[in-house]
Amino acid sequence: MGNDRRQRRLVVDEQTTWLWSRRNRRGRDGVWRDALTLYRDGVRVRFVFLAGPAGSGRYTTEGHLWFEGCVADGRGNLLNLREPGVVRALVAEAGRRGLLPGRGGGPVELDGWALFPAVAAAVDG
Repeated sequence: MGNDRRQRRLVVDEQTTWLWSRRNRRGRDGVWRDALTLYRDGVRVRFVFLAGPAGSGRYTTEGHLWFEGCVADGRGNLLNLREPGVVRALVAEAGRRGLLPGRGGGPVELDGWALFPAVAAAVDG
């Protein structure tokens, strides 16, 4: 198994390159979360997927190795946050919605579940 904490490179176009990493952890509130963090020009964007209660349709890794790095909605849609195509789709969707900060912007934390349906459709289709 590779090191998910290392930064990988995602080239979007000639002027835009993101460094990204993925990790999961249990927060102080006891809730598991998978997070995908991107860096570019001093800007940090974090897509956070919080685990939901049973039956909520918000499933994360929750510390298990079997689906490490994956989030699912319980309806057959799954995103593997270790795949560059999924990262690219998240960045594209956030960009379409105007959620990505410009140069010099502060850190941004986005709810990954808000983007999940559109990204799952883009990756699947």
